[in-house]
Amino acid sequence: MKLLRPVLLAVVFAGAFYYFTTYRSGRFHPTSWFARPAKVEITEAAAVEPFDSEEQNNISVYRKNIDSVVNITSRAVTFDFFYGLVPQEGQGSGFIIDKEGHVLTNYHVIADARQVEVTLHNRKKYRATVIGTDRSHDLAVIQIKGSEFTPMVLGDSGKLQVGQKVYAIGNPFGLSGTMTRGIISSIRPVQEPDGMQIDEAIQTDAAINPGNSGGPLLNWHGEVIGINTMIASNVGQSAGIGFAIPVNTAKAVLNDLVTLGRVRRPALGVRTIPITPELAEQMGLAADNGLLVVQVVPGGAADRAGLKGGTERAYLGNIPIMVGGDLIVAIDGQDVQDQQDLSQVMNNHRAGDTVRLTIYRAKKKMDVSVTLGEARQQV
Repeated sequence: MKLLRPVLLAVVFAGAFYYFTTYRSGRFHPTSWFARPAKVEITEAAAVEPFDSEEQNNISVYRKNIDSVVNITSRAVTFDFFYGLVPQEGQGSGFIIDKEGHVLTNYHVIADARQVEVTLHNRKKYRATVIGTDRSHDLAVIQIKGSEFTPMVLGDSGKLQVGQKVYAIGNPFGLSGTMTRGIISSIRPVQEPDGMQIDEAIQTDAAINPGNSGGPLLNWHGEVIGINTMIASNVGQSAGIGFAIPVNTAKAVLNDLVTLGRVRRPALGVRTIPITPELAEQMGLAADNGLLVVQVVPGGAADRAGLKGGTERAYLGNIPIMVGGDLIVAIDGQDVQDQQDLSQVMNNHRAGDTVRLTIYRAKKKMDVSVTLGEARQQV
């Protein structure tokens, strides 16, 4: 009996607690130790803060160009050993370069495509036609039919500086209308995965990912200075090292791509070797650097301009060469020291252009005008 009395008291207290806190309220809910306020009080900004100058420039660059950047979807057919012909789809970017609807992009974006579709920022879709391709520069021009297209402004990539602010607009991972920002990290020659060389490629830390290929790289004025083309990454995503083709390289071939569908690759029509100070001293040359003409292609541009090739047989190590020819030291006032310099000059020209060569013939310095020919092999 004494044992039951404490148990009964505990039951009575528990029942009373339940009655007053839960049952009596008419519904079952946990008891709150905090009262519910009638209204939530939050701290709000007094007024909308204006954008600072840097933000204003970011917004201006984006608004100025977003209507001209396009999403490109290419569809091709590949062969699978088990399934036979299998459709394959890829995505990239591009940008409108004139009111006729010509779009500049990368060659690898539309390579082998049977169907190309372009989507504008306003979500309008167009079937596109491939107009011209330049595999060696990884460039292509496609065209969409319509009206009221807004072309982008093509700038100058000839005087870019490391540290200069740049913007990339494109469709990374299919996310259309994306803009990223960074600086020019370096300007260097790079080799693309297919082995092609990009002279003076623009390296940037602006985030570039799959889908950005073919999109514009812009300066702070909103002018195109490059065409985003590849990234250096072990995981296939941005690692802060992206590369763009200089826009001047594209401008040099655009007319050929649109009017001919291919590039009339310029050719000087010479075979040369680079000269070092040591070689210059051994050969008794008038300058200690440049390109020595060892052979002039008969009927080529240099031959028509009167350039002279080597006339005396000599050996460079175990390699026989012809010496005694003209020494090219500059083209259009730009120093030329090796074949890479010559290639860069050629990339800014097309067949039919006239360039001014500064040469040494024996000890005599002279300028020679050469009308560039067309390379026989189109890559």
